[in-house]
Amino acid sequence: MRRPYNRPMTANTQGLALHTVEQARALDRRAIDGLGIAGFELMRRAAAAALAALRRRWPQAQRLLVCCGPGNNGGDGYLLAALAREDGLRVEVVELSAAARGDAALAREACVRAGVAPRQWEDDGTLPHADVVVDALYGTGLRRAPEGAAAALVARINAAGAPVLAVDVPSGVDADTGRVPGAAVRADVTVTFIVAKRGLYTGGAPAHTGVVELDALGLPAALFRDAPPDARLLAAQALPPRARDAHKGDNGHVLAIGGDRGTAGAIRLCGEAALRAGAGLVSVATQAEHIAALNAARPELMAHAVNGPQALQPLLARAGVLALGPGLGQGAWGHALWLAALDSGKPLVLDADGLNLLARDPRRFAQPAVLTPHPGEAARLLGATVAQVQADRFAAARALAARYGAVAVLKGAGSLVAEPDGRLDVCPWGNPGMASGGMGDLLTGIVAALLAQGCSAPEAARLGVGLHARAGDLAVRGEGERGLLASDLLAPLRRLLNGIAA
Repeated sequence: MRRPYNRPMTANTQGLALHTVEQARALDRRAIDGLGIAGFELMRRAAAAALAALRRRWPQAQRLLVCCGPGNNGGDGYLLAALAREDGLRVEVVELSAAARGDAALAREACVRAGVAPRQWEDDGTLPHADVVVDALYGTGLRRAPEGAAAALVARINAAGAPVLAVDVPSGVDADTGRVPGAAVRADVTVTFIVAKRGLYTGGAPAHTGVVELDALGLPAALFRDAPPDARLLAAQALPPRARDAHKGDNGHVLAIGGDRGTAGAIRLCGEAALRAGAGLVSVATQAEHIAALNAARPELMAHAVNGPQALQPLLARAGVLALGPGLGQGAWGHALWLAALDSGKPLVLDADGLNLLARDPRRFAQPAVLTPHPGEAARLLGATVAQVQADRFAAARALAARYGAVAVLKGAGSLVAEPDGRLDVCPWGNPGMASGGMGDLLTGIVAALLAQGCSAPEAARLGVGLHARAGDLAVRGEGERGLLASDLLAPLRRLLNGIAA
């Protein structure tokens, strides 16, 4: 088959670099030891960057409340308060403790010299009214839930009714994994420094970060040259225009397998998504009772009644890529089709009950394969609990890819795309409206269609995840998130795929 996907995907294929907390600390130390930039100077730059973001986002703000912890994150806050006071703003500082250390102690002294006297927080205290609250309680070092007075202060910040700016990391969020083990600040904007921390973009973190801004604090590019990131954010992409002499055979043939009794909708969504994502031909193998409805609703799908693996074989022979799992079930019919499909050696996307069957009968894939589990399915595939998967989504996604020899898409807020060699990409798009039935069926069809058009498995997964999430974001514009249907994504998906929608 002629490869139609023979030009680079449009837009930047390298997204924002994401680093672990350990990598971020190493870069911070390199700036101090290797470039001779004092730690206090980095703290001053961080405070100035945070204040600049605050003034840019809330230019009318006149009264600030800065909440400081005893560490370097608190030091950033103390210096921000001093700079804001010098800038003519009314500033109050609430601190968890007066026992700041090192550069943070110097920052506190500067705050006092600027005329801002910090007052210590008490568990049953109240916060003064402010136009903006600044969270500088904890930075990257906190891996556990805030307790006692700190937890009470976090609760007060969240209940203050004012917009919140988080300095580097919202307090209570694990910047390495995205885990939120307990109380955590809900920020409207998070300004993070030097490098983007990977945990800010997945798991529970997106519910707390608001808009994330990165400020490199004026550090030179040379600092980062020998510091490869742990992961990257996906960049917006589309496929290039088709050749003018293209025909349907150039664009691949997807066979969608599933739709046991009562689940025709799942396989229809999968098949229709494959069509809308550009597959030249899409066949559906399903139960006989669903054929009339599929033909009436979407005649472009070539629907076939399949009562077992023998009837599936001719369809497998004609298809180039398989979309296996939506509505498949785990009964005798679904299991028999699942075995025949996997044994065919065809490139495939595996979802839903296709994944649950894989958890019962594990195997490594020799053919190109993309697995698209949600956290519950991922837990079954790894023999773990959902809590363990969500505690470190990066490790879970990489473990899935390594164990099964496939590209693994760990779905959820900040979906992750992991390859067997360890590469990992994070999706920065999507919204809570997409937490509804059928969204996963759609993603399966999209990724399968991209495979059929010539993308490699990693390319298809990255592009498909990004298109799916971006289509979800376009679909809620003007109408809101609640009530979003999976089929609402099909029209914006088509525009995005062709590069004609932002």
